[in-house]
Amino acid sequence: MINSGDTAFIIICAALVCLMTPGLAFFYGGLVSRKNVLTIMMQSFISMGVVTIIWVTIGFTLAFGPDVSGIIGGFKYAFLSGVGMEPNPGYGATIPFLTFFSYQQMFAIITPALITGAFADRVNFKSYLIFLVAWSILIYVPLAHWVWGGGFLQQMGAVDFAGGVVVHASAGLAALASVLFVGKRNLADHDREPHNITYVALGTGLLWFGWFGFNAGGALAANSIAAVAFINTDIAASVAMITWLAISWVKDKKPSFVGALTGAVAGLATITPAAGFIEPWAAVIIGLASGFVCYYAVQLRIKLDWDDALDVWGVHGVGGMLGSILVGVFAVGSVNGVSGLIEGNVHQLLVQIAAVLIASAYAFVVTYVILKVVNKFVPVRVSEAEEKEGLDISIHKEIAYHI
Repeated sequence: MINSGDTAFIIICAALVCLMTPGLAFFYGGLVSRKNVLTIMMQSFISMGVVTIIWVTIGFTLAFGPDVSGIIGGFKYAFLSGVGMEPNPGYGATIPFLTFFSYQQMFAIITPALITGAFADRVNFKSYLIFLVAWSILIYVPLAHWVWGGGFLQQMGAVDFAGGVVVHASAGLAALASVLFVGKRNLADHDREPHNITYVALGTGLLWFGWFGFNAGGALAANSIAAVAFINTDIAASVAMITWLAISWVKDKKPSFVGALTGAVAGLATITPAAGFIEPWAAVIIGLASGFVCYYAVQLRIKLDWDDALDVWGVHGVGGMLGSILVGVFAVGSVNGVSGLIEGNVHQLLVQIAAVLIASAYAFVVTYVILKVVNKFVPVRVSEAEEKEGLDISIHKEIAYHI
């Protein structure tokens, strides 16, 4: 039976997750140089259009349709056939199936957009569009089915409350694969610096705000699990922000605003898979772990000379993997009186590790193959002349600022 309160709550959560993609556009847009800001923002916004079409036609049904051998969903829900006002007991027993579709669509939109921060300043827009379609169908859709749609990882007991594996680990490892394939930027140091930190702050604020829907909506109802996921989200982000700020302040002898904002996003990514499975005290520990581990992952990336322009691997990839593994440590059997949840133990920890390794390896390898195939038909990387001129002018023939 449909519950109007649950339905209203998930509709609002879907809207909040939708807002995260424009938030990501501002976050990334502020971090790049002024001659590439429109390009990277457009890469986020265009995902809203392209992925929506994919999700309506075949994406949703392949992710959440009847399971086929644990690998993919069937075509039962293609073009929204059978996706209406009646609840689907497996995907929100008190909300319309169409509302679940809408909520999941917003996850499918933002995930490939996350990858763009890694190859900022140097990828052809035409090749990006092809990559966006291929990555969504060949990587995001199968992973969503494996973990949430009845696939083999879910069958073996792996859990992911709101996207640590499906969203963040997959995007982070895809980012690393794209960096290794595309190569380093041919830009002067001043063209690698954030051109508008106020945009970064605005983007972080929108992401943080939207993340409450991202995580709390994972309960698929307005209940106590949603309430604990909501506060865990804020706690982990806050602790990770302060942890990152403290470490970078000691190391660099200055309190970096960009560092603090990056730490907050790392905390948000890390708490995502665990948000509704843990008590608030554990969110503090996860926030601390996120601040330390993700900060030093970024330092490792610098040492290895990977040109992950906006640290997608170190923040989202490492954060998503860390949080997914820690579910096996901190998950409790009940939250605020709601029982039947997953419980942390050695077995669950091993299952979580296996799921992270399988999903991450799949995302990395298939991303690399996609880029290699796309490059056979459309050059993935722009020319050196276009890169130096800036992609806003050389590709889009637009500029962000006229003053």
